Parts: sequence; structure tokens; C-alpha cells
Amino acid sequence: MPRQLGELMGYSKNFWALTFAMFLFMTSFNLIIPELNDYITALDGANYKGLIISLFTITAAVSRPFSGKLADTVGRKSTMYVGTIVCAGVTFLYPLSGTVLFFLTLRFLHGFSTGFLPTGATALITDILPSDKRGVGMGVFGTGISLGIGVGQFLGTPTSNIFGVNGMFIVSGILALISIWIISTVKETLQSPVPFKWSLLKLKKDEIIEKDVFPAATVMFLTASCSGILFVLSPDISVFLGIENKGWFFFFYVFSTILIRLTAGKVSDKIGRRQTLLIGTSILLISMLIIGFAKDTFWFTISSLIFGVATGINSPTLFAWMADLSPVHRRGIGSGTLFIALELGILFGSASTLFIYDNTFVSVEYVFIFAAVICSFALIYLIVHLMYSKTNVRYREEKANRLNSKN
Repeated sequence: MPRQLGELMGYSKNFWALTFAMFLFMTSFNLIIPELNDYITALDGANYKGLIISLFTITAAVSRPFSGKLADTVGRKSTMYVGTIVCAGVTFLYPLSGTVLFFLTLRFLHGFSTGFLPTGATALITDILPSDKRGVGMGVFGTGISLGIGVGQFLGTPTSNIFGVNGMFIVSGILALISIWIISTVKETLQSPVPFKWSLLKLKKDEIIEKDVFPAATVMFLTASCSGILFVLSPDISVFLGIENKGWFFFFYVFSTILIRLTAGKVSDKIGRRQTLLIGTSILLISMLIIGFAKDTFWFTISSLIFGVATGINSPTLFAWMADLSPVHRRGIGSGTLFIALELGILFGSASTLFIYDNTFVSVEYVFIFAAVICSFALIYLIVHLMYSKTNVRYREEKANRLNSKN
């Protein structure tokens, strides 16, 4: 433990400031999520619950190529500023929602915040982490993100109870403003950033997706689908089980994911990214089945702990794998590509609830069986990719040996 603390203290002020800023940002937009199902129900929009997350992720995904390019040209910090300003502005507008349409429009606009801030932040973090400690560093950085998710989700209901739902939105907006201030203290890492020009928003083919990152993006899409389902259904499951705090699941999730993140990154640095992902995705599959068949608070809580272990293994490993695969001069685009996969996965998962979930406890089981099937596809892909890579390595070695023998 002292050795681990020593390693953590070795990170720069830039690293810790950005990690804390991401914690506040994640807390900000997760704070409101547990109450949004009830909020849209009060607006007579119960059948549109799946759109609460889906619309958010559409704009986040669409904005990723633009934020990735801007992070690699205008600068990491400028990209982050866009995300936090949008987050604060839209959050302060939520209390004005009087119709389902206006509320869903705000959810759509809110997605730009996660489309910009995490992309710039991940590119900056990748710049300052040495390659041999990238897995560990991403684990620590991801801990700040997970804390934000857990703290935000758990405090959402109590904050709403104390200050009212509109007061909850105001608190969320204030947290976003504080994150802007902290980002202002972070040093830019992009060499020779250029002034913003509207022409920079014109994307070329190779500026939308970083093809080298595709393997990590595929696994991210499949595993993130499970998170999309959970974002939609965990508040309702809490109600079905008689749990007053709708952020109960994510409160326990955060404990296990933090504990595992501080070590999982180091494991992937040693045994390999794909090998580590096979472990994490197998655990994720188990958690989906337990959630689906949980009939009481005990098993629901156990499933949240297991889900935390799975995401604690997968998330830092995927970001480290992305950093390994992405060319240095295209880290912003590489980061954006992985986040596009994340958003599309969440979109796919949350949208699937519109077709499988019918607002009854019975239908929850079917949704999470579907989630387990998605996890199975991720496992198959990892196994095939690992086998294919080994074949390629062996082929190249044999070819190199033949060439050497001829010479």
C-alpha cells in the first residue's frame, strides 16, 4: 500500500487538477439522472424514459469527431471549456421545462457537454502519462470519473428531497461552474495550438474516426451498452424493490470500482490489454445476469458491487489500449473515436429498453438477459482478435526467419 501511494504521488499537479475537474463534471450531470424518470413521468412522458439517455448520447457521439479534431488543433483546454460551459448552461435551464418536448430538447443539447470535455481531457491525460504507467494512470483518472458517477447518482435523490427538483438542477449547474474554474488552472499540453477558425469544423474522412483504435472501440461499444441499460433501469428497479434512494445501485458500485481501478491498470500493463478485458467482460456478463434475476435488495446490491469490479477492470484497460493503438499526433481523434463507441453503446443499450422494457418488474429480467448476450459478443470478439493477432505475429516471425535464412 505505501508503494502504491508513492506511485500515485508521483503524478503531476496537471494530472490531479484534471482528475478532480472530471470528478466534479461527472458528479454534475449524474446528480440529476436518478430523478429524471420521475420528472418526465410528471410531464406525462413515462413512455419516453429511454430517450432521456438516448438523446443525450446522440449529440455526444455526433460531436466527438469535431471535439477530437479541435483537441488536436486548437488545444485540449479549449475543447474542455466548450463541454463545461454547455453543461452549466443547459443544467440551469432544466427548471424551465414545462413540456416533454422542451425537456427532451435540453437532454439533446446536454449531450454536447460529454462530447467535448472528456475528449479533450483524455487527450491531455494521455499526453502527460508515460507509456509504461499508462494503465495505472488511466485507472486513477478513471477513479475520479467513477467517483463522480457514484457520488452524483447517490446524492441525486437526497438533494432533490432537500432542495426540491429545481434546486437539484441548480446544484448540478454550480458543480459544472466549479469544474470550469479548475480546468483554467490546468496547463495546455498541445504543442503549437492554432487559433479557432470555422473552417476547422469541416471534417475530412480521416478526421472522423481513428481506424487504429477500432479494436478497442468495438469492445467499448458492446460493454457500454450494458451501462446504457443500467442508466435507464436502475432507478426503476430501486422503486420496484422498495429502495427509497434511486441512486442506490451506483452508490455501492463506486466502492468496488475504485478499489479495483487502482490495481487493474497495472495488471493490464503486465499481462496485456485484451487478456485483462477478457476477465473484466466475463465478470460484466455475470453481473448482468444477477441484476436481471435479483428479486431483493441484497442481490441487487451484490450485482452493483460485481458491476463495479467489471467496469473497474474494463474502463482503464480500454483507454490504455486506445492510447497504445492511437498515433501520437492523432490522440484527440483516437480519444474521440473511443468516446463515440462509448456513446453509441450507451445509446444502443438505453434505446433497447424502449422495445423490451414495459415499465414492469417482470420485463427487467428480459432486458438484462439481452445485456448478457451483448457481453457474450464482446467475449467472442476478444478471443478471435487475440487468436488472430497471435497468428499474425507468428506469420511475421516465420516470414522474417525465412528472409534471414535466405540472406
